[in-house]
Amino acid sequence: MSISHLPPIHPGEILRDLYLESLEMTPYALAKKLNVPRTRIERIVAQKTGITSDTALRLAKFFKTSPEFWMNLQNSFDLKIEADNLKDELEHIPEYEAAA
Repeated sequence: MSISHLPPIHPGEILRDLYLESLEMTPYALAKKLNVPRTRIERIVAQKTGITSDTALRLAKFFKTSPEFWMNLQNSFDLKIEADNLKDELEHIPEYEAAA
């Protein structure tokens, strides 16, 4: 099992820093364009909640990316957080070795 040793990056940080700031767009303006509650985008960029498949589809359409891009950001973040939480326990799980 290999998990990157880079620190976890929340997808909200990517959304805020690489998309909203460069477009000089507020979370409210994006939420309005995506037809979602203002609080959904505000909570994502504040890193208080994650990207759902619904949000990934909407962000992909608006920013001309893929929904997989947004979901992969979320999955990577979730895995890194969970790997850190389970670090001690995972060290005690043996790796499968096939018989020769």
